[in-house]
Amino acid sequence: MVSPPPPLDMAPLFDMATRAQRRARAKTIGLADFLHREAAAQVQERLADVNKSFTKAAFVGWLPEIWAAGFAAELAVPDDEVLALPENSVDLAVHGLCLHSANDPVGQLVQMRRALTPDGLMLAALFGGQTLHELRFAMAQAESEVEGGLSPRVAPMGDLRDLGSLIQRAGLALPVADAVTLTVTYETPLHLMRDLRAMGEANAMTARRKQPLRRAVLGRACEVYEQEFAQPDGRIPATFELVFLTGWAPSASQPKPLKPGSATARLANALNTTEFKGPADD
Repeated sequence: MVSPPPPLDMAPLFDMATRAQRRARAKTIGLADFLHREAAAQVQERLADVNKSFTKAAFVGWLPEIWAAGFAAELAVPDDEVLALPENSVDLAVHGLCLHSANDPVGQLVQMRRALTPDGLMLAALFGGQTLHELRFAMAQAESEVEGGLSPRVAPMGDLRDLGSLIQRAGLALPVADAVTLTVTYETPLHLMRDLRAMGEANAMTARRKQPLRRAVLGRACEVYEQEFAQPDGRIPATFELVFLTGWAPSASQPKPLKPGSATARLANALNTTEFKGPADD
């Protein structure tokens, strides 16, 4: 599940300074941006299906050079805790594959809703709960065997149902949540871990262990990964679930659901079938 905002006396889930360092290092060592490009392409496809023209768009995230060109964003702001988005300033706002590392994802969506004009569109891309489930399993198994316990190694990510509920919690209308699952193969688990660093997705959780990963744990994790998940050709798969959240700023022009009991035709007639009464109908 997506974690709620922490109480004031608790440390946030993510260390924002460390997250910034991870992202800066990714650009230094050679950015692996293929997932951002795929997510941006998916967003463009969804926008193409919307029967509406947008006059001013905003991008929220850390790689505007990849995302913003796809939908002509006039405003690009970083995904800080407080978004630099004026209220009622845009009619399209896209959050680019970083909501999963926000300490307050609902707060981020609320700020985007406030930045939208009535009937403006919010579209957010983020990693879902199936992401890196192979690595999560291998690391947990290895650490449990070698050290007799577990520590936070891979950040928790919400499943589709929980993530979809964020849209309504943020006060957005006509919510839609869908997911695309990608499988990327690597020569070894070490190659995957190197790519995660190049994506800027290395561990930035506040509760992470500050000591380097022990060689014994790393070696055992690679063994478990290969034993459990290796493909016939010896390569190992890594799952990335891309979740897309869509919602609209409330507007009087939007369709509204009918009140219960206001239907003028029976569903059974439309389906050409027989309606059976239940005990509650007597």
